[in-house]
Amino acid sequence: MTTAPAVSTVETLAVRADADVVRVRQLVRAVAQQARLSLVDQTKLVTAASELARNTLVYGGGGEVEVELLADGGRSGVRAVFSDEGPGIPDLDLALTDGWTSGSGLGLGLSGSRRLVEHFSIDTRPGAGTRVEIATWSR
Repeated sequence: MTTAPAVSTVETLAVRADADVVRVRQLVRAVAQQARLSLVDQTKLVTAASELARNTLVYGGGGEVEVELLADGGRSGVRAVFSDEGPGIPDLDLALTDGWTSGSGLGLGLSGSRRLVEHFSIDTRPGAGTRVEIATWSR
């Protein structure tokens, strides 16, 4: 029987302005350090979180992120869940394709974020917003 990892810290931040994206990066970095992630894994996680916070702001019209410090036996990790009530993503497969962008970006936000973390899941429907969950564990 598999048990869910214990959550020892949960912090929620609003993502409503550019300054909030910076705060998300700072929070994710601090929690990644608490989880004792390697510097490389910290950098990957912070980069993914930054991209997703920016997407939450620009494409979702703002929202929030929950950042959690996880513990599972001898390992620790970080989970971040980004949610918004924006227009949703009409074609998720297309949006996850490298190089595709609905704006002026490089088209690496969702697909790049997915490659940078161990766990990536997305739930979106047109008109119903988007929820993206990412997680990385210590090694």
